[in-house]
Amino acid sequence: MNNTAYQLLFIFGNMAWLGSAYLTALYINDHLMNFERFGRRTAQSFILFIIIMLLFLFLYNFNYSRLFVMLMFAAFGSCLIVTRIIFIMGSELIRNKRWFNKKVVLLGYNELSKKLADHFASNSKTISVKGYFEDYENVHELSKYPILGNLNECVHYAIDHDITEIYSTISPEKEACVYEFAQVAEKNLIRFKFVPDFRVFVNRNIHLDYVNDIPILSLRSEPLEDIACQIKKRLFDIVVSSLAIVFILSWLVPLLAILIRLDSRGPVFFIQSRSGKNNKPFRCFKFRSLKKNSIADIQQVTRNDARFTKIGRFLRKTNLDEFPQFLNVFTGDMSVVGPRPHMLKHTQDYGRIMNEYMIRHFVKPGLTGWAQINGYRGEITQEDQLRKRIEHDIWYMENWNLWLDIKILCSTLLLMCRGDRNAY
Repeated sequence: MNNTAYQLLFIFGNMAWLGSAYLTALYINDHLMNFERFGRRTAQSFILFIIIMLLFLFLYNFNYSRLFVMLMFAAFGSCLIVTRIIFIMGSELIRNKRWFNKKVVLLGYNELSKKLADHFASNSKTISVKGYFEDYENVHELSKYPILGNLNECVHYAIDHDITEIYSTISPEKEACVYEFAQVAEKNLIRFKFVPDFRVFVNRNIHLDYVNDIPILSLRSEPLEDIACQIKKRLFDIVVSSLAIVFILSWLVPLLAILIRLDSRGPVFFIQSRSGKNNKPFRCFKFRSLKKNSIADIQQVTRNDARFTKIGRFLRKTNLDEFPQFLNVFTGDMSVVGPRPHMLKHTQDYGRIMNEYMIRHFVKPGLTGWAQINGYRGEITQEDQLRKRIEHDIWYMENWNLWLDIKILCSTLLLMCRGDRNAY
């Protein structure tokens, strides 16, 4: 038994788990107390850990005992399950202790305060809503929680009834006394929190950030604006595209080159300018699937397009025509996952039809994307098809994480094997 090889396996295994936990954001604070999310992230981390370890075993090329490897995975998986059960049981035990529970009241009775109360009731076991404070002449309906008094009675009630936090949905600009309430509350060790109603500015979810102490509102959260996230995504792109180039394109290109040239006259590759990140054009590579024609840059492909070659129809049906775009991914013009790139004319046309269309160009285009695995691919004949595609692309931008990219890539591979009715 080679002790050095097994020591290396142990060291690499620890590094692989740390990397997997980091890439899936397993131990981020806001995930820990959400047990469903914590369990899901743990499973994601374990799957990624197994993939990394299997890749190591393949590349290191040492004849490790298969029984040892299987027992190692089983033991580590069992350990994760046991520790998660202990963590959840301990957390529930702690949360049921009286001193961990928070009693809160809401200053103001309006749509915002009602939504906040409902959120606390349905999502937090440690927060107990006692009621609202609102001037009675402003209350014209029954409330789920009682109206405990007028605005100026709020702090006195909180002091007398051991209230932990006061949430004010009333703007201090409208009621100057709110600042006084906050000061008195904090003197009595009661947290006072302001809940601004940003619907005054925009009727949608918005993202709040800070530059020093200056609040900045933006229309959406963009994880890929963060440099660390950009590095993660770029490393993922380099690894996946390198593997595809070495293990797939190295033999696929010569094989398909022969078939394409035997089937019809013309080049093996179809190279077209497409819209990239920040709407900068780039040269997008594909295997040629159409006969040579003069309208390739202005007319999209239809289901029964007469321009298809025999081999081209098969390539498009199986998505093999897109594989040269791994070269675009490797050089940095594209990503493995992202909004699909459109020809320049379509970018101009669609941008005029729908204002939100250009938002998708904040990120690199991808070989596959969230819209594609949800059925929004191929020819666009109706405005609703375009709208749904844009909605999915923007959702991907706002919710990006590395695990989402892995999920989309795996779903794409399954669709390729199963067959996609929208691929043509």
